[in-house]
This record gives sequence, structure tokens and C-alpha cells, in this order.
Amino acid sequence: MNSFPTRHWHRTANGRIQCDVCPRECRLKEGQRGMCFVRQNSGNQIVLTTYGKSSGFCIDPIEKKPLNHFFPGSPVLSFGTAGCNLTCKFCQNWDISRSKEFNRLSENASPTEISVAASSHKCKSVALTYNEPVIFLEYGRDVASACHELGVQIVAVTNGYVHKEAREAFFSFVDAANVDLKAFSESFYTSLTGGDLKTVLDTLSYIRNKTAVWLEITTLIIPGENDSDSEIKKLAQWVLNELGSETPLHFSAFHPDYKMKEKPSTSLSSLVRARDIARETGLVHVYTGNVTYPPGDTTFCHNCGASLIERERYEISTYQLTEFGYCNKCGTQLVGKFGRKSGDWGSKRRPVRI
Repeated sequence: MNSFPTRHWHRTANGRIQCDVCPRECRLKEGQRGMCFVRQNSGNQIVLTTYGKSSGFCIDPIEKKPLNHFFPGSPVLSFGTAGCNLTCKFCQNWDISRSKEFNRLSENASPTEISVAASSHKCKSVALTYNEPVIFLEYGRDVASACHELGVQIVAVTNGYVHKEAREAFFSFVDAANVDLKAFSESFYTSLTGGDLKTVLDTLSYIRNKTAVWLEITTLIIPGENDSDSEIKKLAQWVLNELGSETPLHFSAFHPDYKMKEKPSTSLSSLVRARDIARETGLVHVYTGNVTYPPGDTTFCHNCGASLIERERYEISTYQLTEFGYCNKCGTQLVGKFGRKSGDWGSKRRPVRI
């Protein structure tokens, strides 16, 4: 177990150490861990106990993050550690995010080793994912520094539940992010995640208005919980008003897991309906995930309606963009970051030892 000194904490009047990474503000006695389990009061300071340790490495298609407007078709080296600062009852990756067993972290890897592995495997980016990356901020920062030296970009898949100062530090080294906007009601966040909606909305606004980070959003549609037409319309309207009509929004299918095994899986029709509502509201890049639905995988030109990037799940079959991301038909620029041609990684998932 590797302990690494951190920032974003202070001493309280009663002698405890308060972690200031997220709104939980865990106040810890010597030896105690925060709710995320990986940040601990050790030696009268907060240390990160998982620095240099990972639950594993895998090369994925970038669309799996999901990021559809960030070098489509390119391979991304993905890794995570353990723990999370939310307690989502529907977590689809709970064996990692809720883990308190450090023997799961079998992969030792320095930031330099990760950057070299990504470069040698010709990965366009490295993704901080599988569990919440904000809680291993210092490890992610050092991985980003090493990757940027080799021309490898950094992707974060995050719940956006982070305090202002740590938020600024975290997104200062991130090139692209997919943020989970889990619902559009405070009651959902309170009862099913242990967090709050306002903090996540603040994070989304910060990314869009204060950084150069490429931003996409994912909402996991859970039957009977966040799938009403009115809530989806409110969510889409907020994205339209605060982030812009061209912000990509992904509606993803839930499957029964963790503490919500009694819930049915999300139907294709429910995802299609959510997509239709968001598009009718004014969003132009709305996708469906974890299902096979070609229109929900396709990137369209918002000006002329041409199919610019056609996908079947993670396989790209058509790429109709110029070198700098302009529509081949009408010349309108597509928002995002694009290469001269798409990558050809496809749907492969390749474990990697570092």
C-alpha cells in the first residue's frame, strides 16, 4: 500500500483533519479513512493510500467512456484504483468503486510506466475511470504530467462531485471528460447517491465556462427513478441553456446490479424516447448507450443533417469529416476534437500488464 501526501485538507478546531476534496468534508482522527476509503489521516495529514496502485489496465475504444466527439475510433488506455465518494445504490461498477479490499489493487504502476505503456500501444489517451478519479487526484495529476510529455491526452470519467478548489486542480490536467449527470432531481441524488445535484451542475458549468476541457455527459436511465418525460425534458433544457445545444448527451441503459437488483433493465424504447425528448428540446448530439440502435450511435451534422460518423456500437463504418472536423457535405464544423481520419480500434477490449 503506497501512501502519498496530498493537498486539499485542513486542521479543524477539535484537532481532526478535514478532507476538502468533495462536499462530504470528512473530519478524521489519526488513522481514520474518509468515506471514499482511500484518503486517510496519517501523521496528522491526509494521504492517498492508493498512489501507484491500480485494479488493472485495459485498452478500450474511446466511445466506451463514452466520448463520441474526442478522436473517434481511437484506443484509450483505461485504469482505476478503488473507492468512491458517492454511494450509488445502482452502481454498475460496484466491485471496484465500493471496494475496501486493497488486495484487489494488484497492478503497480508509476506515472511514467503508464505513459510509456500508452505511447507504446499507440493510445491517443489515458482514461482515469472504473472508479471516481477525483479521489485519486494526485496520482491522476502525475499520470497526466507524464502522459502530456509524450503527447498522450488525459480523459476523466467522473461523477463531478468535487469541491471548488479540488475541482480546479483536477480539471487543470484533464483534456476531455465525461461527467455522470445521474438525474435531475435533488431527491434522487439524496436517496440513491448520497450526494447532491447542485454540486454536479456547478462542476458541469465550470468545465464548460472556465476550462478548455472537452465535455460530454452521460445519464443512466433507471426505470421508475429518473425516466419520466418531465425530468428528461428538464435535464435537457438545463444542458441546452447552460452548456449549449451542441453538448453531447448520452442516455445509457441500466441493468440490475448492486443494491437495485429488483429493477428491470432499461428498455430500448425508453432510451429512444429520452433521446427524442432531448432532441425536441434543442440538443443536437444525443446518443444511446448499452443498446444497439444505429441512429443513437450516429453523429449527424446539425446544419444539413448528414451522417458524419456512423457506428455500430463501437465500430465506425463511415467517417465523413475533413481534416479539422468539418462536414464533408456542407462545411459546418462539428464540435469536438478530431483527426484527419477516424481511428480503427473498433470494439476490441485488450487487458494490458504494466
